[in-house]
Amino acid sequence: MEKTLKQSAGNGDHCIKIVLYGPESTGKTTLAKQLATHYNTKWVPEYMRGYLEEKWETKNETITRDDLLPIAKGQIALENKITKIANTLLFCDTNLLELKVYSEYYHTGFCPSEIVEATEENQYHHYFLTYIDVPWEADRLRDRPNDRLKMFTIFEAELRKKQLPYTVLKGSVEQRMKTATKIIEGLLNSQVC
Repeated sequence: MEKTLKQSAGNGDHCIKIVLYGPESTGKTTLAKQLATHYNTKWVPEYMRGYLEEKWETKNETITRDDLLPIAKGQIALENKITKIANTLLFCDTNLLELKVYSEYYHTGFCPSEIVEATEENQYHHYFLTYIDVPWEADRLRDRPNDRLKMFTIFEAELRKKQLPYTVLKGSVEQRMKTATKIIEGLLNSQVC
């Protein structure tokens, strides 16, 4: 587990890091996997999902404020590990900015200062903000099927506030892949190696 919430330097500096970002059940994992396959590279799973599933199965408990820092550290540790073995591209199925948004939403504006600071320091090249035009798929962690538009608005506002580069992905998986690959090709063409 990482001791800090910093991205590692070194082997992963060559990567263009792209984040799949947005409300629950909007296709982030599907796209992260497909983009990684398309570009023959790696993707970083969402650490929080496994962490919370295990907590529910072993303790029958849901997330609390005390879980936020361990989740953040686990996410960064996973990203740092996979960055070392990725090629030119790395797809992140979430990042600490997403954790910050959810933390503030579910915990009445609260987010640990360490996470807030890390969202300012850690860098990503582009965000794909996934829209809510895909069917809701229930599971034991998803709990707000009627809040997806509200959450989308909050996620987009955070990107705008921080002036981060992003593209909204809408439509079918094929349409989203077409839009995403067009943006990625532009990033690859502008990358100086």
